[in-house]
Amino acid sequence: MNKELDIEKKLYYFNTKERYSVYDFSSRLQSMIQGKLPKNCPLVFLCIGSDRATGDCLGPIVGYKLSKMKQYDIALYGTLEQPVHAKNLSDTIDHIRLHHPNAFVIAVDASLGKSSHIGYITLGEGPLLPGAGVDKDLPPVGDIFITGIVNFSGMLDHMLLQTTRLNVVMVLADYICTGINYCFYQLSKS
Repeated sequence: MNKELDIEKKLYYFNTKERYSVYDFSSRLQSMIQGKLPKNCPLVFLCIGSDRATGDCLGPIVGYKLSKMKQYDIALYGTLEQPVHAKNLSDTIDHIRLHHPNAFVIAVDASLGKSSHIGYITLGEGPLLPGAGVDKDLPPVGDIFITGIVNFSGMLDHMLLQTTRLNVVMVLADYICTGINYCFYQLSKS
């Protein structure tokens, strides 16, 4: 079951190992989108990460999977073929602002956390701070963010991203995409 951690920031944790928590995630995402998305506003998914480090490839894998869901009217940035990472994030943000003015952005990224939270998804309102877990100074992005906790935070965080198990990343990516797919299915019915 999801746990509401901070009411002001509206940050939610979802355990991917709990059987029906993906529906809780989807429902919460749906209510966040409905509560914040203005009419006729373009919806953009920005999936951040590199395909060169297992722990950092969550965003591009989610982007790859979302690119196969062509039935929804979304703009998508960050896939395995064209990842959005530290070196091109600012340019991508500028591109989104230019080509999708007033877009509603949902940012997706991997994160590090407590060892007891590995395999959890976080969902929150407000901008994502990409690279914060590895001390990178990147611009905040997004109106809503989704992160998957791929490993624990500690010393040598760059090495932790290199040694993250691919299975953890794939479970998180499948969960996020299932939740997004179900969310959009429900939104299309309303």
